[in-house]
Amino acid sequence: MKKIIFLLPLLLLMSCYDADRNCKDFKTGKFKFEYEVDGVKKTTLFERNDTIEIETFEGKTDTAAIRWVNDCEYVLQKIHPKNMAEKKAIGMKILTTSKNSYTFEFGMVGSDAKQKGTVTKIAD
Repeated sequence: MKKIIFLLPLLLLMSCYDADRNCKDFKTGKFKFEYEVDGVKKTTLFERNDTIEIETFEGKTDTAAIRWVNDCEYVLQKIHPKNMAEKKAIGMKILTTSKNSYTFEFGMVGSDAKQKGTVTKIAD
C-alpha cells in the first residue's frame, strides 16, 4: 500500500508532462510525407514558406495559402480549388517534433474527424 502512495504523485507528474515542440523549425523548408493507401506506398513532396505551400503528388502540383494560428497550428486553403471538397480549409496541428521530422494531426476545419501522419524535413 505504501508503494502505491509513493507512485501516485509520480504518475500525476508524468501525466502533466508536455513534450517539447520546436515547431518554428518546420515553418519553412522542403518536406516529404509518406503514407500507405490499400497497401501501396504514396509520397507527397511539398515546399513551404511563411504564407504558401506548394505540394507535388503523383506528378501534379498544387498551391495552398497558409494562415498560421500559432507556432504549431496552421490552416491550409487551396488557392485554385477544382471542386467543392478542395474549397474546404484543412486545419493542421503539429503534435511532436524531433530533429528532422514532426507528427501532426489534420482534418477539415469544423469537422471532428482527424487523421495523423509524420512529415520528414528534407531541406531548409
